[in-house]
Amino acid sequence: MKHRLLYLFIIVLHTGIAHGQVTYFADLLGKGFKQATIVQPSDYEGSVTCTIVRKTTPEKSSKAVLYIHGFNDYFFQEEMAERYLKEGFNFYAVDLRKCGRSWLSHQKFNNVRDLAEYYADIDTALAVIKGEGNEKVLLSGHSLGGLVASLYASDRVGKEKFDAVLLNSPMFTLNIKSGLKKSALPLLIKRAEKHPESNFDLGINPLYGESLHVTAHGEWSYSLGLKPFIAPPVNLGWLRAVHNAQERVAQGIQINKPVLVLHAARSIDEKKWSDIFFTGDAILNVDEVALRAQNIVGQYSIQAVQGGMHDLVLSKQPVRDEVYSTIFNWAKRTVK
Repeated sequence: MKHRLLYLFIIVLHTGIAHGQVTYFADLLGKGFKQATIVQPSDYEGSVTCTIVRKTTPEKSSKAVLYIHGFNDYFFQEEMAERYLKEGFNFYAVDLRKCGRSWLSHQKFNNVRDLAEYYADIDTALAVIKGEGNEKVLLSGHSLGGLVASLYASDRVGKEKFDAVLLNSPMFTLNIKSGLKKSALPLLIKRAEKHPESNFDLGINPLYGESLHVTAHGEWSYSLGLKPFIAPPVNLGWLRAVHNAQERVAQGIQINKPVLVLHAARSIDEKKWSDIFFTGDAILNVDEVALRAQNIVGQYSIQAVQGGMHDLVLSKQPVRDEVYSTIFNWAKRTVK
């Protein structure tokens, strides 16, 4: 109902977006966070929105970060936002279409057929950020958001509205067993051309979500309605879109701004709960992520984080302190 009301009553003209003229309301996080829902052009499912979440520094600042969440995800990382604010960055996040705050009742969660569909949401958010007086912008993406951000940065060469790119465990590869990749995956990709709406279960281990959420084994509180332990099945169209994007990275992409790629030092593949989930990436093959990151053409740095989880900023306290130290030491040199 909340999303339906937002869609009906919060209509922002794109002519105003270019000048930062959006209307903010109190966000579900409270604590000074505000949100604005943007109505985008309709697509094959009908009406589409994206949502910008903002919190600004106590003292006026002309630099900002735009955070793009991952798959089966939305922005909820208050601590991350506060860290950026402390470092003088106005904080912005975008809940992409059909995800989190932007999901509408007629839509299938996470449903896209080309990752470039997200570009309009990022363009909109960056236009708002620039329109609100931010001169320097760090573009940051986690997991699927990292894959999207990397391709977006490559496709916006020469037209960038950002100054550096941070990738937190970017989804440069699907963690599918090699035998399945060689046999079933090509057939599924082919089938997706004519049947993009067919369902496919990615088989993501629900124990990763349990390692995060306060009601299970974790320390973080967030909506299990917007980020459930078990992700809804995706469509084959989504699988094809992600596969095609990952193949682009494998072939090499050019990014003309500084890039920092961070990933966990090791992957884990446990079938039963244990504290080992706090020490590695339970979603991606980190060796493949590191290998494919080397296909970025430009100024990039790749760093493994010992003890890091899939979302590095949700790792245990000493680890995430190291992550933030790495990010801000790098940002001081690249987002001046």
